[in-house]
Amino acid sequence: MNKKVALVTGGGRGIGLGICEKLAADGFDLVLSGRSDASKVSDAITALEALGAQVLYCAGDVSSADDRAAMLDQIQNRFGRLDVLVNNAGVAPKVRADILDATEESFEWVMKINLQGPYFLTQACANWMIEQKSADESFAGCIINVGSISATVVSPNRGDYCVSKAGLGMMSSLFAARLGEFAIPVYEIRPGIIKTDMTSGVTEKYDNLIDNTELLVEKRWGLPEDIGKLAAAMARGDMPYATGQVVYVDGGLTLSRL
Repeated sequence: MNKKVALVTGGGRGIGLGICEKLAADGFDLVLSGRSDASKVSDAITALEALGAQVLYCAGDVSSADDRAAMLDQIQNRFGRLDVLVNNAGVAPKVRADILDATEESFEWVMKINLQGPYFLTQACANWMIEQKSADESFAGCIINVGSISATVVSPNRGDYCVSKAGLGMMSSLFAARLGEFAIPVYEIRPGIIKTDMTSGVTEKYDNLIDNTELLVEKRWGLPEDIGKLAAAMARGDMPYATGQVVYVDGGLTLSRL
């Protein structure tokens, strides 16, 4: 029996790698995509292969229609199937700018990578999954979107990022509704403060907030493996009858408290 195949965009580092590690341990073969050259993720690929996964790396930009098409062609040629899509790749604005000063160029760049690219990648993967379901009723596909608490928690100095993640939330709901007839669940994970290279520049700020304020209920940084464990449960089918659900992994940051 062929192993299930999961595509994780931005899977070579950070949250994406944390997800890949858990999926590999669960017996998935993996496709990682990213804008970096393959040499930059060779250590990650070696570690995933040591967990038993066959790994394909597709270098490309999720915001490029040509790159997305090439990536799916590579997956078809290597594995001939796709069972799970994890839309994880994303960027923060290059400059944190007050929304009264932010530029259209920054907005367009963030939106193309964080929302437009995942939207049309999901469209393409969903159609492929529908074809697989039509050919084999036992096929069990799954789509997982990695959003952010910034979908609902405002940061006026990075409005473009917040809007992109709010849009990803609606995208999750739309595809969950549309794919229900094909029994393809769609889930969204909204991480909070996660220790990755993306947050390395604000480590001191959040160390102080975590240690000296009531920002979090669980007073620690989140880790990529925290996201990975949940994503793996979704991919395994351990969240039946729950399509369209949003799960916050934020240590209680967004929990309403008095």
